[in-house]
Amino acid sequence: MTSYVTTGLIERVLGNSAEPDWQERLAGATVDRLVLDQWEAQKNRLRKATVGGVELAISLERATHLRDGDVLRYDAERRTAVLVTINLGEVMVIDLRPLFEQSPETLARTAVELGHAIGNQHWPAVIKGTKVYVPLTVDRKVTNAVMRTHGLPGVEHEFVAGSEVTPFLAPHEARRLFGGAGSTPHSHAPAVRD
Repeated sequence: MTSYVTTGLIERVLGNSAEPDWQERLAGATVDRLVLDQWEAQKNRLRKATVGGVELAISLERATHLRDGDVLRYDAERRTAVLVTINLGEVMVIDLRPLFEQSPETLARTAVELGHAIGNQHWPAVIKGTKVYVPLTVDRKVTNAVMRTHGLPGVEHEFVAGSEVTPFLAPHEARRLFGGAGSTPHSHAPAVRD
């Protein structure tokens, strides 16, 4: 078992707190958290201090990324652990399924207009089946105003926590969706009135 130390290099994840054996091991343990934002979570190399002040250097294999609840350090004797907490922003989920009941012309026109609306805002997007996932880079009110302004018939959207979306995404899709989403350069959003 890896020992808990005050500083150190993390080259692999020990497990995840959602796994039954880790839930049992971590019960009653003193847990320190390495809190990452959605951009940091996409990196496999970074240096950051935990909430408790433990300086960690993360150096994972290429294409390996941290997940919420990953166990980075565990000391069974001292009953201490360091876990990852990932703060993902909200995601707008656009459901295109109702469009498939429309004529091919309406479907094509609406899809192009939706692409224009999303692209004009410089919002990253991931398409999975009949759903389009767009990270919120601006306030919900602004996002709703953009969607209303374009008046896309048959296009419905809702907002969900990023953590609800990530289980459905491949690593490259999660990077596209969350990597740098909070730093979108600018917006052409219409004014929002309360």
